[in-house]
Amino acid sequence: MKIVEARKEDAPLIARSIMDAVGEEICLGLAGRHHTLEDVEGLFTRLAEREDSQYSYLNTLVAVDDDGKTVGVCVGYDGAKLNELRKPFFEAVKRELGKDMGDVEDETDSSEFYLDTLAVLPEYRGRGIASLLLEASVRRAALIGKPAGLLVDKDNLKARRLYEKVGFTQVGERPFCYVMMDHLQYTGK
Repeated sequence: MKIVEARKEDAPLIARSIMDAVGEEICLGLAGRHHTLEDVEGLFTRLAEREDSQYSYLNTLVAVDDDGKTVGVCVGYDGAKLNELRKPFFEAVKRELGKDMGDVEDETDSSEFYLDTLAVLPEYRGRGIASLLLEASVRRAALIGKPAGLLVDKDNLKARRLYEKVGFTQVGERPFCYVMMDHLQYTGK
């Protein structure tokens, strides 16, 4: 298993990973009554193909197995760039899905390197791939002199255990799509 920078061709998997990470309820909310989950997936795929989006392949590390199959994704970026990077997302959601996201609160800030999305294909879970992606992302954060930070749902104990095992600890709470989440940062093992 190796962790490498994503390529533009990884955009469809990045899109599915984002949808997996945010959950079906939020994706259905984006789709609304007039659009489908496939529409939402298409939107995220196009955003992942761009170079100026928070979900860009340029902000993404992927896990590639020994056969060359991409099996995991971690999207992360400098929190100081959140507003600049999510502008294409807000514009695309408004244009393609008719939703105004302008009142969504910031889920990160300039003090951290934000790990936006972490996902591993279901059939590859439990093999330490998420830990490898997190560790590589922590190293990316260190390159810009910031701690890695992420949000976790208060009820997602399995994910929390993984993050704590890698070296993340809770430093507070932050909103994500109108729901308060636990805010964790990497503090070391």
